[in-house]
Amino acid sequence: MGYSQWMQQHAQKHKIIVDKLLEKEYTQEQIISYFDFENMKKEEFNFCPLYAKDKKCHDMESLNCYICACPNFRFNDAGIQKIESATQFSLCSIESKDGRQGVYGDKIHQDCSKCSVPHHRSYVEKHFKYDWQEMMQGCSL
Repeated sequence: MGYSQWMQQHAQKHKIIVDKLLEKEYTQEQIISYFDFENMKKEEFNFCPLYAKDKKCHDMESLNCYICACPNFRFNDAGIQKIESATQFSLCSIESKDGRQGVYGDKIHQDCSKCSVPHHRSYVEKHFKYDWQEMMQGCSL
């Protein structure tokens, strides 16, 4: 599955949950709290395959799953550029010190596994939109 397809599928899952919470008249603060990892793994176990393993995508105490992915991530499923004999498909627009470019054969992908930027509650509060796709609109190049 390419990045574009994953983003479309994820946006649909995110919208279903947000719409359900809005129907229950949750406030923005309550919605953000609902997306805390500990709650999501109990209430929305199909949202992320890691929930079934009780495993976080990033090693941090208080992980918020509202953004899931990162507005600073940039990708092009067809490739961004050739670097020597490999094609780069993704990168970090803020060049996070905790990110790196991973080389996988002839493909280069951004490795965000050590970067927790979008999973901090303060980041979610600052960049919050009810529409996940609106937050992620700059990702596709």
